[in-house]
Amino acid sequence: MATDRRKFFKKAAGVTAAAAVAAPPVKAQDKPVKKVHYNNGRKPEKTPLFNGAVSYGNLLFIAGIGAHFEGDIKAHTKHVLDEIEKRLKACGSSMEKVVKCNVYLNDLKDYKEMNEAFLGRFGAEPPVRTTIAAAGGIPGNSLVEIDVIAYI
Repeated sequence: MATDRRKFFKKAAGVTAAAAVAAPPVKAQDKPVKKVHYNNGRKPEKTPLFNGAVSYGNLLFIAGIGAHFEGDIKAHTKHVLDEIEKRLKACGSSMEKVVKCNVYLNDLKDYKEMNEAFLGRFGAEPPVRTTIAAAGGIPGNSLVEIDVIAYI
């Protein structure tokens, strides 16, 4: 039995070594690359505080978007999701390709109405989601801010 185990491991080691020799080396262009997606397609003259959309390989990260106008949570949520959809499309992705979504509410009492505006916006297979009420509120007096991670 010990002999069989030795033969098995020697054979497995030979297969692993052969596979390593046969595998092509990783080229520099095969590595994921960070790319900033600017709103107007041009890099700003001054370094921004943060970027609105950055991809790394086939992952796309969209910064939080809020709604900075008077309105209720449904109007704010619809506006934010519309803006996220525009940004995703401009970067070569879509709502259906979103895999992670973070929702920040100004007040947790808006959870039900936010969900009503949110439902169905990401297709038949929505992303995973985290929803919190942000202590101190959302910058710019938005009732909601949403950021997403998608693939391209």
